[in-house]
Amino acid sequence: MPIERTAFKELRKSKLRHFKNISTKTEIRTLIKNFEKLATGNKPDEAKKALNIVISKIDKAASKGVLKSNTASRKIARLMKKFSSLKKT
Repeated sequence: MPIERTAFKELRKSKLRHFKNISTKTEIRTLIKNFEKLATGNKPDEAKKALNIVISKIDKAASKGVLKSNTASRKIARLMKKFSSLKKT
């Protein structure tokens, strides 16, 4: 356990950041699953809207430091690849 007051405050802030990061990652995972469901259901218009939402969430998480930038780029690239293959069929 921390001894000084500032250490207690930092611990409290660290826990809060931890839970916010977890909720952001969970939200991104849920949005990705929704997009994939729409993509496999051959609904390109709805999938495009879902894709835009997912990409903005991933970019925001990367800028805030929740996700590393390479991880965010990789996720976005895979989603775009899936969406472009949906348009071809």
